[in-house]
Amino acid sequence: MATTLQVVLQSSIDKVGESGELVKVRPGFARNYLIPRGLAVPATTAAVNRITHEKAIAVVKAEKTKKEAHAFAEKINALKLTLARTVGEDNKLFGSVTSKEIENAAKAAGVTIDRKKMHLAEPLKALGLFEIPVRLMTDVTATLKVEVVKK
Repeated sequence: MATTLQVVLQSSIDKVGESGELVKVRPGFARNYLIPRGLAVPATTAAVNRITHEKAIAVVKAEKTKKEAHAFAEKINALKLTLARTVGEDNKLFGSVTSKEIENAAKAAGVTIDRKKMHLAEPLKALGLFEIPVRLMTDVTATLKVEVVKK
């Protein structure tokens, strides 16, 4: 009887491997747990070739997405939003400028930015020029310039 059996994982499993990996597991674990639940398939030549093909397609898609994100980041870096707010004594804002308002201003300028991707520590409560990082992907970050001026 074989001491290990090769299977191709269909989904990520803790302490075993990631989705699409070719791993060696005990035959009972594969036969009784992984294969019946659809978490893995036996490592046949066809299954290995399919996984290799899917990985190649995923790499091409990831490169295309990253290229689009870099282009969008350049567009965001070139954008400068100006928001006019009423102020009181000592140039203090009445209220604050939130990420929702920045999102709406960017949309009006023709750029759709998800406010959840903006890393605004707290709402803007002063006049001036602020640089807000916008994280588009794990390694693609743009800087949005927002100027808050007196109305």
